[in-house]
Amino acid sequence: MQAVRIHEHGGMEALQLEDIPVPQPGPGLVRLRVAWSALNHLDTWVRRGVPGHKFPLPITPGCDFSGWVDALGEGVEGWKIGQRVTVAPGYTSAPSVQAASGHHNLARDYGIYGETCDGGNAEFAVVHAENLIAVPDGFPLDLAAAFPLTYLTAWHMLMTRCGLQAWDKVLVHAAGSGVSVAATQIAKLHGAAVMVTAGSEDKVRKGLDNGADFGVNYQTKDWCAAAKTWTQKAGLDIIVDHVGVDTLPKGIWALAKGGRLVTCGVTSGALMEINFAPIFFKSLSILGSTMGGLGEVHQLSKLVFARKLNPIIDSRYPMQEVALAHARLNQRQVFGKVLLQIAEEAEDTG
Repeated sequence: MQAVRIHEHGGMEALQLEDIPVPQPGPGLVRLRVAWSALNHLDTWVRRGVPGHKFPLPITPGCDFSGWVDALGEGVEGWKIGQRVTVAPGYTSAPSVQAASGHHNLARDYGIYGETCDGGNAEFAVVHAENLIAVPDGFPLDLAAAFPLTYLTAWHMLMTRCGLQAWDKVLVHAAGSGVSVAATQIAKLHGAAVMVTAGSEDKVRKGLDNGADFGVNYQTKDWCAAAKTWTQKAGLDIIVDHVGVDTLPKGIWALAKGGRLVTCGVTSGALMEINFAPIFFKSLSILGSTMGGLGEVHQLSKLVFARKLNPIIDSRYPMQEVALAHARLNQRQVFGKVLLQIAEEAEDTG
């Protein structure tokens, strides 16, 4: 089969399209024929490398992918060859209190396809049977590949970590990122008011089209001052942040009493100076968040399949153009998901 392989970290040249053996599913595992694989910034980290973290090279990247059940490992029941599925991107292998409690992302052996083991940038992929999610007939497989990681991340941030309420005023930074697109939709679905920031007027407009109530171009306006006006000086209840040093220290001052700032990344830098006075004076919560539990994926997948949450596709590339897809992901005008088409018949919608 053909697969994208990374043997050593680097630039686009690190993405090698190779012929490798088709994997065989062991006990409890299922092999998929992959239709679509969505890119995430995690894929660029796997390609470039992360200081202090060791990836199991060589590796096939891709944590979000959909397709058809192709082969069942020993002991797998409840699935049929040819069944249309997508994949929950995080998995555990050993029994644990965390996994048994539904908090798979807190288990010591928690892994992510395409980061911890081979993922979906290949014609075939092997996953744990419990990670399969059936895709209803008529729901496009490209959209089925576009939501799991980012919507799970946003869901866990807002619903689990922050306890989102209908009366909350929520600020979502970087409106066009996959997590931010999802966070905007999830917050609006639950009745909250949403403000977004973006680096261009076009992306602000797209953020408003995605459901936000108010948007600010941070290149031309002070988003903190705009948030103060938007909330009528009451302050923000929740800030969804994955930018880091450029936004997080200022965000603390923009929160209302009892406000929550939740972060899942630091793309602009991790080292920062924070004034702790407003944190205790206003009883603020600064929350970290990574991925979410398996049950949460099933909760949000029902909403996606019911078209109550709607993944946005930015662009599609054939697997042979994976380097161009990575380059596109790094461009500031991206809004939504960049997809790789793995199978020629991937336009199948059931």
